[in-house]
Amino acid sequence: MDTAWEKAKFKRPKRKIIDSLFRLAAFSSAVLVVVILTLILMTILIRSLPALKLSMIIRTPGTGYYLGHEGGILNAIVGSLELISGATLIAFIIALPGVIYLNTYLKKNSPFSEAVRFSLDVLWGIPSIVYGVFGFLLMLAWHLRASLLAGMVTVALVELPILSRAMDETIRMVPSEIKEAAYSLGASRWQTAIRVILRQAFPGIITAVLIALGRGLGDAASVLFTAGYTDRLTTSLFQPVATLPLAIFFQLNSPYPEVQQRAYASAAILTFLILLISLVIRFFSRKLSRHKIK
Repeated sequence: MDTAWEKAKFKRPKRKIIDSLFRLAAFSSAVLVVVILTLILMTILIRSLPALKLSMIIRTPGTGYYLGHEGGILNAIVGSLELISGATLIAFIIALPGVIYLNTYLKKNSPFSEAVRFSLDVLWGIPSIVYGVFGFLLMLAWHLRASLLAGMVTVALVELPILSRAMDETIRMVPSEIKEAAYSLGASRWQTAIRVILRQAFPGIITAVLIALGRGLGDAASVLFTAGYTDRLTTSLFQPVATLPLAIFFQLNSPYPEVQQRAYASAAILTFLILLISLVIRFFSRKLSRHKIK
């Protein structure tokens, strides 16, 4: 007994040391994330201040804009919002029924469902430039030109595995007791999925949409060959469209310092848009999560 007590007494300081080290590592990681984010935001903001004007937001590029003359990036702002809205809608329409089928109509951990999830994981890891090349090949096969529609389809392919896997994990976290209670009351699988499961998983689904929006909004490689670029506002699905990532890319390649400053201002506007979308979606997520059973 004395020996066992002595061993336990000896292990206590060791456990405290290990616990303190893990606590320090966790705290350091959290601080590092905040520091990195702050450095990125401060760098972009400081470099963008000389060019960050209202005229950049409300005007399209004028003659000689890329030579340092007057103009703005309204075409890229509107084009990015058009592109990401359509792409996310397409990806959501495809992903949601598939995720419902995986979690409602298939047996849990069945070979087919696991194969689908593995395929989505592989698709998630494919670089966006590969999706861009694939979209370009589809354009050649269908005899299409670079356009808003082609960009939407390509970005939707990029977002599809992200949206599907994120929603899948969210729906899998819904307690099985809630599903069984709905079935016991006579609800069909479809009614249970729509009226019970989706309500419970709604905040997580909103987060999945947010992740997909952020990925699509900041993606440049997938639209490089498919969406094209234009200095005008796009009014048709079959016209080229400007996007903020490509606007940043083209402006940074300019030898003129004024144009390079506008690239940082464009990056600041892109960051602000992502922040605004995050705040709006989180606000509505909290409002609608009152239906969730706790």
